[in-house]
Amino acid sequence: MSNILAAAVGAVALENPLMNASGTFGSGKEYADFIDLRELGAVVGKSVTPRPTRGNPPPRLVETAAGMLNAIGLQNEGVDYFLRELLPELRARARVVVANVAGQSEDDYAEVTRRLSAASEKIDALEINISCPNVKCGGMAFGTDASAAAQLTARLRAETALPLWVKLSPNVTDLAAIARAVEQAGADALVVANTFLGMAIDIEKRRPILANVTGGLSGAAIHPLALRCVWQVAGAVKCPVIGCGGVTGIREVIGFLLAGATAVQVGMRHFSEPAVIRRLTGELRAWCEAHQTTVRDLVGGARNSIKN
Repeated sequence: MSNILAAAVGAVALENPLMNASGTFGSGKEYADFIDLRELGAVVGKSVTPRPTRGNPPPRLVETAAGMLNAIGLQNEGVDYFLRELLPELRARARVVVANVAGQSEDDYAEVTRRLSAASEKIDALEINISCPNVKCGGMAFGTDASAAAQLTARLRAETALPLWVKLSPNVTDLAAIARAVEQAGADALVVANTFLGMAIDIEKRRPILANVTGGLSGAAIHPLALRCVWQVAGAVKCPVIGCGGVTGIREVIGFLLAGATAVQVGMRHFSEPAVIRRLTGELRAWCEAHQTTVRDLVGGARNSIKN
């Protein structure tokens, strides 16, 4: 692959800047029938907790006019299963493997981080999920308070030598302040952002549709909001930013890069177009060739056009 698409998230080199968003790509292996996982710049695993988690009761998904609400609740088989059954296959199939860490307490996050770090030869980075809006403990509870987010990040920084990518919640009043706190506590990169909190009501039954009442909104509807988040965070920190939210085509990918992201995650689009990253990679290459530029040159380009 030509270096026209080469990207990097800190010390993690990528053949291209496109990767899946955690939780929208199964464990990764489910999509291997649709796309060679080596075509992704990185494969990001589903959130892993210390022990198996059943998630929230159904209904857990609701389609919206331009997206989807989900309240899955971090359902997964636990860290033992991930290490034994999933990680070896991901390592064999993907160029770059990013494991996603979640939990209900600091101790949970620390336990998973330690266990995954023991397999560091198979993992390129850890993505720390402090932004899931669909769990009653942990998740967004850490991501909406700068002090709590920084404290957790610092603890995990002490637990591992692997790169730490912290996934931030957009459901806050001052995202830049939380981003700065997490960076200062030791984050190597920030993923911006997770889903936006929303809900849906069945007007015939006169009750919320989701059993959890609220859920995380993803899809095309959130892209302008996510783009604003990336712009704000990229202007507030020095560490790399990974853009995430509402990507359906090449315009959103390039928009994230120009706003300051060094890489881009694709989420909900995988449900309707399992090989979407193959299409986007081809379109990104063609766009860069037509404009005689590279992915690295695009990063932050829009910031240079105005005075911050």
